[in-house]
Amino acid sequence: MSFNNRQLIVFFVITSVKNFVTSHYKFTFKSDKADKKYITNHVNNKKISSKLSYFNFTLFSVQKKVRNIRALKEDFCVLSESFNIANLTIKNRLIAAPMAGISDLPFRSLCYQFGAGLAFSEMFLANSQIWNTEQSLQKMASTEELGIKAVQIVGSDPDEMAKTAVLNVNQGAQLIDINMGCPAKKVNKKLAGSALLQYPELVEAILLKVVQSVNVPVTLKIRTGWDKAHKNCINIAQIAEKCGIKAITIHGRTRACLFKGSAEYDSIKAVKEHVTIPVIANGDITSPEKAEEVFQYTNADAIMLGRATQGRPWIFEDIAFYCKHGKLKPEKSIDEIKLITIQHIKYLHQFYGERKGLQIARKHVFWYTKNCENSDHFRRLFSAIDDAEQQIDALEAFFV
Repeated sequence: MSFNNRQLIVFFVITSVKNFVTSHYKFTFKSDKADKKYITNHVNNKKISSKLSYFNFTLFSVQKKVRNIRALKEDFCVLSESFNIANLTIKNRLIAAPMAGISDLPFRSLCYQFGAGLAFSEMFLANSQIWNTEQSLQKMASTEELGIKAVQIVGSDPDEMAKTAVLNVNQGAQLIDINMGCPAKKVNKKLAGSALLQYPELVEAILLKVVQSVNVPVTLKIRTGWDKAHKNCINIAQIAEKCGIKAITIHGRTRACLFKGSAEYDSIKAVKEHVTIPVIANGDITSPEKAEEVFQYTNADAIMLGRATQGRPWIFEDIAFYCKHGKLKPEKSIDEIKLITIQHIKYLHQFYGERKGLQIARKHVFWYTKNCENSDHFRRLFSAIDDAEQQIDALEAFFV
């Protein structure tokens, strides 16, 4: 396709404007074919006869796309705004997922420190026989919590789940989350976690009992279904809303998927279209760009980050920066990572005591150092350390 001089001028101006739009709004135009065709058919028209007309034509060519891009950008910026779960105001729409063995008080404190609007505890078992164990007591709400005290509970007996919710509210929990998304075999074989998705009537019984037992908001976390042939997240979400659940989180995989393959977001988008309570999107949100993509595609009210926070609790800060400035925040320096890691490990030692703190510290140090030079060798050495002070000394020496 060849242009005359006038057509070349118009094409040049259009390309320049597109480049500006791309650089400022992170949008890629699919093709120049439509512009070339329009120029060929219309630029020689007498109505387009001045440089001003060329410019007006160019603006007309891209103005709709620019408006759409601006709208998307403004939608994404909503992530930094507060929203409500019943009577609780969440300061932004970035949420730290409940993760077994990870989302303890030290980790939640870091998530809140780096800008999470809400951080859930690891799951608390609905089993009254173990409530007085040290492990259970450490999972309860703490006066040291830097943000909203949100406790997740897991189980399959409606009465036990209700008692567990009451116990945690009496200990200061401001929000109760019900786990119907965990895919772990040891949880599912007790008909808890995502196994419950196979039994909507039991789901309803549990939700009603828990909601009626406490005077704080109750939320629910699920997967898209038990397997690909039995995706029932829309039905479960509608049951949840009817039972008085105040928000629902959907992980974009079935239980059968475990954590394999990629999360899908069509199901989350569909749930959002069928309920009026806040919908929180979860699954494979590993970067600011992915956060933007998932938030816009699903039209969710918030996003929840899980594994992406491991060794990177500052990802909430990164997303907020990207949301505000439209560009990525510079990576943390080695010195910054060192300070965060040591702060975290010291808190673990303090919270759990030396023996258990040493064990739990190892996995976090592995995550913090995985992208550092010589990390494999260091991690092998670190695993053998059985003294709290020596762990800190080793980190001081490694991060030079």
